[in-house]
Order: sequence, then structure tokens, then C-alpha cells
Amino acid sequence: MMEEKEKKFLTVAPFQCAWRKDLKFREAGRGCVAFDAFAHNDVTLVFRENVGSQHYHYKRDDSPHYTVILGSHRNRRLKIEVDGKTEVDVEGIGLCCSSAFQSYWICIYDGLISIGKGRYPFQNLVFQWLDSNPNCSVRYVGLSSWDKHVGYRNVNVLSLPQNHMLLWKQVDSGEYEGKEDSEEELEDEQIEYDKWGLDNFLESWELSDMFFVVGEEERPVPAHKVILQASGNFPLSPSNENVLQLKDLTYPTLHALLQFIYTGHTQISESQLGSLWALSRQFEVMPLAKQCEETVERFQLNKKLFDSGRNVELSYPNSWPHCSATFPFGLPINVLKLKKLHSAAQYSDVNIYIEGHGLVAQPHRVILSLWSIPFAKMFTNGMRESSSLEVSLSDVSPEAFKIMLDFMYSGEISLEDTMDFGNLLLQLLLLADKFGVTLLYQECCKTLLECLSEDLECPILLAVSSLPSCKLIEETCVRKCAMHFDYCTTASLDFILLDDTTFSSIIQHQELTVTSEERVLNAILMWCMRAKELCGWEMVDELLANSTADLIFQERLPSLSDLLPFVRFPLLPYHLLQKLGQSNLSKHVHIFYNIVREAINYVEFGLGRAGSDQNIRFQHRRSSYKELQYIYDGDSNGVLYFAGTSYGEHQWVNPVLAKRITITASSPTSRYTDPKALVSRTYQGTCIAGPRMEDGNKCVWWMIDLGQDHQLVCNYYTLRQDGSRAYIRSWNFQGSLDGKTWTNLRVHEYDQTICKPGQFASWAITGPNSLLPFRFFRVVLTGPTVDASDPWNLCICYLELYGFFR
Repeated sequence: MMEEKEKKFLTVAPFQCAWRKDLKFREAGRGCVAFDAFAHNDVTLVFRENVGSQHYHYKRDDSPHYTVILGSHRNRRLKIEVDGKTEVDVEGIGLCCSSAFQSYWICIYDGLISIGKGRYPFQNLVFQWLDSNPNCSVRYVGLSSWDKHVGYRNVNVLSLPQNHMLLWKQVDSGEYEGKEDSEEELEDEQIEYDKWGLDNFLESWELSDMFFVVGEEERPVPAHKVILQASGNFPLSPSNENVLQLKDLTYPTLHALLQFIYTGHTQISESQLGSLWALSRQFEVMPLAKQCEETVERFQLNKKLFDSGRNVELSYPNSWPHCSATFPFGLPINVLKLKKLHSAAQYSDVNIYIEGHGLVAQPHRVILSLWSIPFAKMFTNGMRESSSLEVSLSDVSPEAFKIMLDFMYSGEISLEDTMDFGNLLLQLLLLADKFGVTLLYQECCKTLLECLSEDLECPILLAVSSLPSCKLIEETCVRKCAMHFDYCTTASLDFILLDDTTFSSIIQHQELTVTSEERVLNAILMWCMRAKELCGWEMVDELLANSTADLIFQERLPSLSDLLPFVRFPLLPYHLLQKLGQSNLSKHVHIFYNIVREAINYVEFGLGRAGSDQNIRFQHRRSSYKELQYIYDGDSNGVLYFAGTSYGEHQWVNPVLAKRITITASSPTSRYTDPKALVSRTYQGTCIAGPRMEDGNKCVWWMIDLGQDHQLVCNYYTLRQDGSRAYIRSWNFQGSLDGKTWTNLRVHEYDQTICKPGQFASWAITGPNSLLPFRFFRVVLTGPTVDASDPWNLCICYLELYGFFR
């Protein structure tokens, strides 16, 4: 159905839907998914409260959902469906392209569905629709298709800030000197940057390095050599002392030429059109020459137009309609020529020195100022750099600075995929933020979010946690650190350098994934004592034998008291809790003693304590388990099927034969009592567990052992009746840690769900016991079946379990 092509993108076949566990809104009803899609038509995304069926269009899901279809009706329309019913059907919006991947984003915010195109969410909005009866529960994102294959790649689910439409304004680069983190200033800055372009330097003496002398009045008109030579061929050389004489030309004609070069459009009176055409050919500004030629030809065909006396408007055909109007997009600049001028340092007017590395670049001040308002201010506000040919920078990576310069001259990031790729990208992001190169900053944000790895999460957090403009990246890294908690707190000691707010956010994150609560305890102790090497609580306990908590934890001692309550001590083994209760930590840290004592009491008294099942400290972290979710009867999503694939490593083999699990019955193994048949994918007409005597009572059961190293927090299970009519009516579904003491997960009393041979039936597990992990599970009869001739046979030929597995 779905395949990963060259491990670069996901292909979804017609009428299918792909669900990935990471494609989930952090907050129900609110989130944004950004993605690239390759399709002839019908790029389809489904938003549901829970994961849906992979056969989405064949088997309609009953629960409420939104469906957004881009390029519907053979790439003619955009559709939005609510619970399968079309609510929006508009023409010519969000259409697809079959020749290349296109970038899209879809945001849902309390029923407001916003759709846009391009790599940056919340920019280039193409359509919005508000649901009058909003579904605020949608959370999971499904990637689907209609009648043709659709390829997806770079799929990311982003959280929304309080004012989600200001998200990318929030991550735009700040001013060089820095500002308060307020929406008003961010909006003012965005407006200032949006207005910034090459037109700001049109006929400006600031940063100019040559000038024209025009007409008999010898009017001086300033310009910039690098801009002129990148757009044409002007006779500029040191011999003419940076002056170009044009005495036979009028100023309006030269102004029109320069305006076209600096802004991409101009206008001129019809009487002067010929002069502008000649001037553009003289200086080889070919895009303008072509525009003039075509306009003259139109006038010759229609004399009325020529005699109308109107001004003629000429514009450079912009091949980047979805990009910013900022250079080099939308201007008649030859980027290849510009790059050559840069590499040869031709017409350079500034030398860039980096402390410890000497001279690193000889760029042009107008290009630096074009992309960076801080550089523009540096060169024009009377600072030393305004009159000097040299600029000295400190705390700047020379590699990152050269990449930023290349971006300024080409509009593209040139980064090689090396071992140091992540660190260099981070340095480039910080540099773009420092100098306010907004488009480069946004591109770095996007790339970092796409290639974020476990090794980079803590270093990135250390770098961006103090930058208001990096809130999106900081939030993503906190989430990723929480999800990769074991690795991030053992692979290196970077995490101990995090500030208390950031580290506390990770510890409290709802998606914290960890193999044991002991790991959480160890990480907190290491962070609080600024450990110089990896250690566990035992080493800290030994230090406290000859020292005090004040000396070991120093200024982070108050943080220790704040963080310890987030360790779920009741989930630790009882023998470990006893050790902790007698440790030096309990003697020296009062809150540690109280929390451990509470956990011991919980274990000793069990779930009977009022309200304990509602306290988060007594609940297992579901995120530390692999979620195996029930979709439909007989699906391939359950634990026993997963065990048959060697936990996702190989093709499926009966897990009993592969010795991944063990199944036993109350009656001895025979042709009618075959344990491997219970998890076979083939229907069995006869599969019986017969009665046995236990403690003087008749007992009938099927039991599953997941193995010593595995546990399941079960929230659903499925049975299938064999070919007989011995339908069960009263039974219990139970879990156990040791195979001896059993906990009822669901009690069935005269349940009449199963009523025909071969029937599937499934039930949810709810209540406090649904939070508990077990190794053993069994179905045990508590009353006779409807077969009067032999009522104590448990006749089921299929059993599957679902939930959170590890």
C-alpha cells in the first residue's frame, strides 16, 4: 500500500491513508502541518481525534474528522469535507504540480482551517474557512490520496503560539541591538524589513561608489558598480575616477534605466521610449531592451496607442512569484555575474576581518546592507565602519559567515552534508539572527526542524534558549529532548548546562519518554550537582556520606526540591524504594524522604488509596511505551502480531513458533488445544481450552506470556469465536506481573456480543487498571458457555492485545 522510495519520501497509493505516530497535534484542535507533496491531483490530508483506518476511503471512519483535498476534480478545485460531507468546494485554489514537489501548509485552530503554499507556514495564505460548528478534538494527521499515487516528504507538525498568525513574525530575526519581546515591536520590525529592498538604494549617495553626469546641466546621479555590472555591461574602470559622462542624455531616461535595475519596474513617456531602448542596448541591460522592443512593436501595430500620450510601464517578468520581492528575486540581476564579482572581489569596498582568522572576505557594502539592516546601519550611521574600509567581527564562525555571504549573493544556502553539518547550520542560524538576515534565518529554521537529530537537541537548546526569536525551535527541541530523554542525558553531559527553566520544561513535558523512573532521578541529581561525569544516585549517596546537600548541589539545591516531585517514585521497584528510603539522600534532603515514603506507602497499600489513581505521580508514562493502537478487528496493529515481526525487524512469523511469546491453556496441548493457533493469521474451525481443577474449582483459560523483558499497558483486546456455537457469556480478561496474582482488567457478565461462529469482537479496557503494565494476560471463564452439551470449553481461535508496549 505504502512504500518509502529511496528512503526520501512516502508514496501513498490510491484510496489509502498513512498514519504516523509523530504526526499529532500537541494540543487537540490546534496545530499546523507543513509538508511537500508530489502529485497530479488530490493531495488529501485527514485530521482525526484518533488514528484512522489505512483503508480510509473504502472503510469510512465513524468518528468526526476533517478532510482537506488540494487539487480535487482532476486538479481543478479545493475541497474541505466535515465528517465525509463536502462543506467547501472552490475553484482553482491550492492546485498541484505533477512535475515536482510543492510545499504546502495546513493550519487548524478551533475550527478555523487555513491553507497556504510555500515552505514557510502562515505565509502565502491561499484560503481560509471557519467551521461554524468546530471540531476541537482533531489531533492526528493522516496522509492520503484519491485516485492517483501521492508522494509526501518533509512532513512536520508544528505547535501554535498564542497568536498563531504571528508565528513566523515571531521567529523573524531581531534588530542588531535587540528589542523587548513584544508583538508590537515584532510587527514593526516585520514591516520595516518588508519595505527593505534594493529600491532603498536607488539614486542614493549612501554606499554609492560611482556616479553618472547627465545632460548639459551635468546633473550627478549616484549608483553602485556591483549592481550595475551584475545587470549589464557598463564602461567602469579606475581610469575614469568612478564617473560616467552622459552629456547627450536626459535625466528621465537614465532614471528609468536605474529604476528598472533597482526595482524591476519603471515607466517613461512614449516620446522617450526610443532613448531608453537605445540606452539599455548600449549598456547591455537586455531584459529592459527586450521590454522596450516589444512595446515599440505593439505601438507600431496600433498607432492609436502610440498617439495616446500615456506613460509606458515596463516590468521585469518575475519568475519567483511566491518569493519575497527582496533581492535577488524580481530584479534583472544576473546572479551568476554577481557571484563572479564576489568571488573575484571586483569593485569590493569593504574588507571583513574575523578575530583570530584575519581577512575572510571582500564583499560589497551595498549587498551586505541589502540583506541586513544592522549592516546598513553600521555603514551609514556615522560609526567607524561608515568611513573605514575595514570591519572587524568577533565571536563569529568564519565558515558560517562565508556561507551567509554566499546566500547574500545567490539567495541559496550552500551547505555540504558533512559530519559537522548540524553545528554549522546552527552557527549559520545564530549568525542570521545576529545580523537580521530574515530569509536566511527562516531557511535555517526550516532545515533545522527537518534534520533535527538526537545529538543536536541539547546543543541547539543551549544556543537558542536565550533568543526570543527562536521560540519555535526551542519548543521543538524541548519536545525532542523529552522524547529522547535516555539518550540526551547519557550520550553527553550537555544537558547539565541547560538553564533551570529549560531543564524543568523537559522533565515536566507530557511526552517525556524514559525506560525507568530511576533514569529521571539520576538526570535530576546530575543536573543539580553539575556533574562532571555520568553517575547514578548511588554515587551521589556516597558523596553525601561525607558532605552536605548544600556543598554538593550549591545554588541548585532549591531546584532539586522543585524537580524531585516530577519523578514518579511509586513506579520504581519496591526493593529500590526501600534502598532509597534508607539512603543518605533521604537523611539530607527532606522532600526526598517524604516523596519516597509516600511511594512506599502506595506500593504497600496498592490502588485502594482514595484518589491515588488520579495523581500523575502514580501513573505510568505512556510515552515510554510503543503505542500499538486498535484500528479494526483482525488488523495487524496488535502486540502479538508485532511480536511475530520480531518487534518490527522482520516479516511476520507465528510468534509462538518464533518463541517470542508463550501461550498456554488450562487443558493439555492436543489437536484441539493448539497454542500457536490462537495467534495464527489463519482461521481455525476448532480451538478449545478445556477445564482443569485448581484449588478444588473448575477453571478454564487461555494465557499469554509476553516474555521476561516485555510489558503491556493494555487498552483494547480482540477475540474471535472458533467454528463452534459454544459462545462465551461470562468471563474475565486479566493481567499479571508474575503469572500467579491476577488483576481484572475487564469483567464480562452475561455478555451476548458473540453470537455466530467465526465472529470477531473487541472491547476497550478502562478505569485505573488500564494504566498498569503486565507481562501475563489471560481470558478465564467465570460461567458456562451456551453449549449445553459441554459448557466448560473456551472456544476461541484468535486473540489480540493492544495498548502501550515495551
